[in-house]
Order: sequence, then structure tokens, then C-alpha cells
Amino acid sequence: MAHAMDTLAFTKHLRAAGIDERQAEAHAEAVREFVMPELATKADIAELKHTIERQTLVLTVRLGGLVLVGVGALVALQRFGL
Repeated sequence: MAHAMDTLAFTKHLRAAGIDERQAEAHAEAVREFVMPELATKADIAELKHTIERQTLVLTVRLGGLVLVGVGALVALQRFGL
């Protein structure tokens, strides 16, 4: 997902802190190119939360099935005296 970054404001902030203009511009471009694409958005986090909830449900159903099969097997063993 695309992220907006105010590189001009970022550069001005660095300039105000004493960084020369070329370095400030290089920092701004590096952040825009390499850092911003790696940030998670609210939509990314919501999608991840949904995926985790869905997987939790799947695992719960599978575990319930395993417990049910196990209990059924125990009952069958007791009933047939094995």
C-alpha cells in the first residue's frame, strides 16, 4: 500500500537541526524509498487480525474434532472390552 510522506517538511526539519541540504534531501529520499514501504497501515493490521481470528476458529474446530474422535475411540474400547 502506498504511503504519503512530506519529504519537503522532513528535509526542512533536518535543515533546521543543522544537516546540510544535500544530506537532508538524501535522508528524506532514503526514508521515502526504503522505510515507508515497510510500515504497516491500519488496513494491514485489520487484515492480519481477521486472518488470525479465522485461523483460531479453524484450529478450535480441529481440536474439537480430535477430542470427539478420541472420546469416541475410548468409549468403543470400553464397550467392546478391548
